[in-house]
Amino acid sequence: MMRKINYLPLTGINSCVLVFLLLISSCRQAPASKKHDSAKTGSAELKYAKGFAIDYYEGYKIVSIYSGIGPTADTTEYVLLAKGAKAPEGYTKAQLITIPVRSIVAMSSTHVAQADFAGVAGTIVGLGSFKYITSPVVRKNIAAGKVKDVGVDGTMNDEMLISMKPGLVIVMGNPDARFSKYETLTNAGVSVMLNSEWLETTPLGRAEWVKVMAALTNKEEPVSRKFNAIEKEYKRLAQIGRNAKTKPSVISGMPYKGVWNVPDGDSYMARFFKDAGTNYKLSSTKGKGSLALNFETVAPEALKADFWLNAGYVDSKKDIRAIDARYADFRPFKTGKVFNFNKRLNDLGANDYWESGAVSPHLILADLIKILHPELLPGHQLFYYKQLN
Repeated sequence: MMRKINYLPLTGINSCVLVFLLLISSCRQAPASKKHDSAKTGSAELKYAKGFAIDYYEGYKIVSIYSGIGPTADTTEYVLLAKGAKAPEGYTKAQLITIPVRSIVAMSSTHVAQADFAGVAGTIVGLGSFKYITSPVVRKNIAAGKVKDVGVDGTMNDEMLISMKPGLVIVMGNPDARFSKYETLTNAGVSVMLNSEWLETTPLGRAEWVKVMAALTNKEEPVSRKFNAIEKEYKRLAQIGRNAKTKPSVISGMPYKGVWNVPDGDSYMARFFKDAGTNYKLSSTKGKGSLALNFETVAPEALKADFWLNAGYVDSKKDIRAIDARYADFRPFKTGKVFNFNKRLNDLGANDYWESGAVSPHLILADLIKILHPELLPGHQLFYYKQLN
């Protein structure tokens, strides 16, 4: 039994609600005559990300965010310009965002990670939930009463957001929804930007969305410098992992309400497995999301797999057995090769894997290589992962 669903990494509150309610919507732009009063000065260098573009003109920037799902390639456009600057003609349907953005409402911990990366986490004034955030800067501001809980995407408090007048609300859309769901906010002058990093097919592509945050906050130079360093390290590690002499087989995840969601072959998680030097049986499937399988489909592979990764909301083998005694028959369970990404939990249960991990793919890859091929990275200590006993 097999069917396709959209795949989104579970991120704190996202994992409970947003994973099914959020992800990318798009706003079709009607053809218009776009007149640029100033010269184009360049475009952001994007090596991996496919979901957006940033073009620079004298006095303003144009950010285009693409929909990667559905029969049409819709684009949502944003004009970024300094306070008081004149907007270019022909962008009547584009949202105007005053930069640098000085107050941000972030609906996902991924957005918090991007702000942290750019050094502007202090600009966050609203969140979809307090509970699932790990950023020290943001947590300090929460404690000081400087950050408001605005509700999850499906039930955002529009009245509160309008009264807050933030410089920008960053949301994760839904391919089955329309951008019109945010019209109450946009009609009131509150800018809403889509973030579709989850649709990228590579870990570096997902991390490269920090360049959107850089454009919003005028932090292009430091962000590019930091990203280039991460890119260099990731590529070094990927060469090590791909050249591993052995390719251990892996299974991923655990069923939820009878459905075992596993990474599709074109997803960024499948790319992690490939770069770490694994034999991932579903690597040839097509799709950026995940496959929804049942226990009977996954079990034959699990019985003989070498490793079990990303086991979900469990902290021990005892927890796994308590969910379903049949899991104890899986080879990785018997050999003790079960590893989960929950080493960095704070006192509230927030998992930093889903926050800083989004912009630190080199650390995730290093962990995976250490787990799968410990002899290749003898000095590395697991950062996000831990072995379940």
